[in-house]
Amino acid sequence: MNNAKSSKKTTKQSPASFSRRQFITRSTLAAGAAMYFPYVGNVLGANDRINIACIGVGGKGDSDSYDAALLGGNIIALVDVDKNNLLHKFEQMQSGKEFASMKPELFKDYRQMFDKMEKDIDAVTISTPDHHHGVAAIRALRAGKHTFCQKPLVQTVEEARIVRKLAKEKKLATQMGNQGSAEPGLRRAVECIQAGIIGVPQELHVWSNRPIWPQGIERPAGEDIVPASLDWDLWQGPAPVRPYKQHVYNPFNWRGWIDYGTGALGDMACHTVNMAFRALKLGYPSKVECEAYSTKYSETYPKTSRIRFEFPERDGLPPLKFWWYDGNPGDPVVKPFRPEGATIKEIINMQDKLPGSGALVIGSKGKLYSPDDYGAKFYLSMNGTDTYEPGDRSDAAKAVPITIPRISPSIQGGGTTRHMSEWFDMMKGGSPAYSNFDIAAYLTEIILLGCVALRTGEGKAIEWDGPNMKSTNMPEADQFVRRVHRAGWEI
Repeated sequence: MNNAKSSKKTTKQSPASFSRRQFITRSTLAAGAAMYFPYVGNVLGANDRINIACIGVGGKGDSDSYDAALLGGNIIALVDVDKNNLLHKFEQMQSGKEFASMKPELFKDYRQMFDKMEKDIDAVTISTPDHHHGVAAIRALRAGKHTFCQKPLVQTVEEARIVRKLAKEKKLATQMGNQGSAEPGLRRAVECIQAGIIGVPQELHVWSNRPIWPQGIERPAGEDIVPASLDWDLWQGPAPVRPYKQHVYNPFNWRGWIDYGTGALGDMACHTVNMAFRALKLGYPSKVECEAYSTKYSETYPKTSRIRFEFPERDGLPPLKFWWYDGNPGDPVVKPFRPEGATIKEIINMQDKLPGSGALVIGSKGKLYSPDDYGAKFYLSMNGTDTYEPGDRSDAAKAVPITIPRISPSIQGGGTTRHMSEWFDMMKGGSPAYSNFDIAAYLTEIILLGCVALRTGEGKAIEWDGPNMKSTNMPEADQFVRRVHRAGWEI
């Protein structure tokens, strides 16, 4: 195998070596984040070939590994618990020009990959089911590896806290895979809200058409034969052992299971809440409550739910309430929760019906509405009007200056490629990625508190002490902040 590292000149920069221009760039990129962007202590250099291990190469991992190669990464290891995924990716690499000359080693266990190749690797991509995200990311960060990890960044609040701390301590280039962060429309919406176009923010409403996978179900009885290509024990990883059932967990359907996924909230809020989280400078909530849900099951998330987060005063902004709604409009069993009445009247006037997903920020002077999962577009409705107009045509928005840098339009590829390009820029030059772990772990942690509320129960308002990561009134909620990892998978 050709895994020799290229000759590299590692640049160790001290904070004092930053130019004023670099400082200003980092400060402006942090707009809407309520936290700073970290300093990268191990810059690889603009001309260096970055040796990358790709953990998980099926599904989203297929495109993540492709993007890493397209952006100049040297893929030296592929990891997947399914032999078919490994062989598919390996064969693709032998025939694709993006992978020319790459001869990666193949592994089914990322722990073994780290044991053997840790010294050869500069960076990793992590594109596994949710229950492996935190374990793999923590291992990579502790080893000093730059890390790109799919959303949600982790599966538990505790893992989010550990990942954020490690990324900062190790001074590594990091990025979460919520590709809407790369969209100029999302960054423009952040600028407009923070410029005060809609006045003082008062409420946030976000809804999703997920789940589009089975949940709100009991575990099926019995056991099926595990496919020859799949290592079922490794797939379960840190989660408790259970029998394999065909088409129930793998592929894709794991998202609705508490042991493996994070439900509709964990899956989509890293996208749909992303813009508002930044624009409204949301930190730790003071209270989280699942107001209502459909039938509760012990091992899966409900089919639909409504969750309220309450945020205290922060950085000059007044207290704010945020409602999350999920549920599939096409579900024949339940009607999904959604915002209603005056909250959405202008959307109905514009579109006749509420779209499957969206984010709505209500301010004292108007509303800002984004109608898709990624925040790529937004619309404004000022007080006294009965509909919305595109944000890029609004007279109110035209005077707002650009304060958040945009990704160069010269970057080839789609939205996921452009998003990952910021991670490469961070590794090679120290430029901050807009969704690096300092903000991505914070966003993920807050979202996962909604999963804690779901598991604690309907109508139980959890008063939350963010810095100490515990409830001050409901100790039974604290058990859902972390999990007990199976032997051999501890963090």
